[in-house]
Amino acid sequence: MKKRLTAFMLSAAMILCSCGEKQEVLHEQTVQTEITLSWWGNDTRNEYTLEAVSRFEKAHPGIKVKCSYSEWSGYEARNQIRMISGTETDVMQINVGWLSRYSEDGSGYYDLEQLSEDVDLSNFPEEVLDYGRRGGVLNAIPIAMNAETVYINKTVYERYGLGVPTEWEDYFEAAKVMYPDGVYALSGADKSIWLFCIAYAEQMTGRRFFNENSEIEFTEEDFKLMIEFYSRLVGDNVIPKIEDYQKLKLDDGTYAGTVAWVSDAQGYCANAIKAGYEIIAAPYTAMEGAESGEGWYAKPATLYAISKDTEHPKEAAMLLDFMLNSHEWADLQGVEKGIPVSSTAREYLGKVGLLDGIQYEASLVMENNEHISHMDPLIENADLYNGFIDACNLVLFDRSDAEDAARELYAAYKESYAIAPTS
Repeated sequence: MKKRLTAFMLSAAMILCSCGEKQEVLHEQTVQTEITLSWWGNDTRNEYTLEAVSRFEKAHPGIKVKCSYSEWSGYEARNQIRMISGTETDVMQINVGWLSRYSEDGSGYYDLEQLSEDVDLSNFPEEVLDYGRRGGVLNAIPIAMNAETVYINKTVYERYGLGVPTEWEDYFEAAKVMYPDGVYALSGADKSIWLFCIAYAEQMTGRRFFNENSEIEFTEEDFKLMIEFYSRLVGDNVIPKIEDYQKLKLDDGTYAGTVAWVSDAQGYCANAIKAGYEIIAAPYTAMEGAESGEGWYAKPATLYAISKDTEHPKEAAMLLDFMLNSHEWADLQGVEKGIPVSSTAREYLGKVGLLDGIQYEASLVMENNEHISHMDPLIENADLYNGFIDACNLVLFDRSDAEDAARELYAAYKESYAIAPTS
């Protein structure tokens, strides 16, 4: 039986090999390079990504993609294990903070400029690619950009005879007429209000929170300024306390504005828009005499990278290019991961009518501002903004004054972060 089966297989191979074209088909069907891909996301993202991978495999039958995905928390923990053990996937979605954690000198991920024959980097502005560089090495490519942005319910503001706020004091003036009706002029979750207060302090002091060496430049006096500003925002009823923030109150205009990421614009504003309110992405708040955007930060919403240890760099690069630049992938992903940076993907989405709405408007406000700074990933560390909120609450509940709270906060930061030398 074994001999007859072997003879049959040899005979079949000879028949197929008699035609060069058929021999090539046989090769394509039986010889595949397997590469791995990982990402995080919800069910919607998982479904369209799996379908997009299927399209890639159909276009490249010689490549098989093995997928690995989960929710954010599980993905982050698994990624740390993989990076430490050298078992990361060939192509992976990464957070911008991981570049500094795993590739401070640029050696932790593959140098993507070595793969430029298969990844079209011309679709990305150099200033955007710089977000993915470490030690001068292009480790990752941003899928989309992100920044905390102010969203204003223009309908509510106009009801009170107010224009869209552009300066810090505009919010306090709005609160005077809105809050008697139980309406807050602004709102925001913990990290958003933390960055909002940093923008204010940077404009007031002329100092950056972190310098280019990731050292804290703010002084005790600067932190006192931030604490006093937050206390005033809450005390004058401009915003609810961070602990009391409820996103759903944006839906009915109880919150007439909020601070949120560009990537979250749809999630925060869609219900209010459906209810008939006009929501706009406001200019970045500035003090009188300052440029809009000073003190505000931009970062990649998320990035793709390739493992430094991949055994199949060409195939990984082909997949990466398909994910970033192809019409097929853009067709399925749309703007779910943000407004794509890739000019090819963006042009396609424009042609099919997917570049509109509040998220796109917020993206344009971000992109057209020349004064937004490159965000240091450390500024998003939870111990920084949680410590700030705790210090503010000491003042709000009369357990400390702003000076003592700022001194304690500065001392706590000093234990975990580098402090810039004072001149």
